[in-house]
Amino acid sequence: MADINQVSAVIKNGEVTNTVKEDATKSASTGYDKDSFLKILVAQMKYQDPMEPTSNTEYINQYATFTQVEQLNNMANSMALSRASEMVGKTVRVTQYNPDNGKTTETIGVVDFVTYSGNKAYLNIEGNNYSVDNVSEVFDTDYTDAKAVVKDFQEAIDKLPSSVDFVNEADHGLTIDTMYEFYMTKMDKKARNMMDPDYITALQQYVHRIDDIRGDEHRSFKIDDNEATKSTTE
Repeated sequence: MADINQVSAVIKNGEVTNTVKEDATKSASTGYDKDSFLKILVAQMKYQDPMEPTSNTEYINQYATFTQVEQLNNMANSMALSRASEMVGKTVRVTQYNPDNGKTTETIGVVDFVTYSGNKAYLNIEGNNYSVDNVSEVFDTDYTDAKAVVKDFQEAIDKLPSSVDFVNEADHGLTIDTMYEFYMTKMDKKARNMMDPDYITALQQYVHRIDDIRGDEHRSFKIDDNEATKSTTE
């Protein structure tokens, strides 16, 4: 079986083309290691012109160049592994492209733990491993918490009557009061900014409908942390 790291020297005009520096520079992206470098070096020595051999100084410079690139590559791998560890417990979006069918798939989930294999980091999400290289987004914990609050709150609004004309004090008064109080005093700015404007308008209409039924003045409604408005909607 042929060695996958076998190196073929390039001979041009009776001389070996010196490509070691180029190969060393590309090592970070192509996966070359010290063994690959030594094979390139042996090939260059084997096919060099015996009348004009490459100097020892040049060999040393070539090795030094490769070593520097390898150190940078190792540093990059170390940073990638550290970055992966910091994702544990966070919600991430993983984007994967399948060249066989040309389709891109996305997975969003919480990273349970990180595994390492072949100097690569893999994130485990619900029992499946994903390469850290495929992570396209990392969500802040506060963001995911706020998103969950907004989802639950908007679903609660969906459970109210489809028209404010069907709202009554007995069935909906306490629920709407509780939702109003939560929105005004409990929901933080991040969550309010994530609310669908249509749901905010709907909640305002439900609150003012209860106010009308009670004969009360319309309650003020917070648009953001610096503004509270009183609607004149009838």
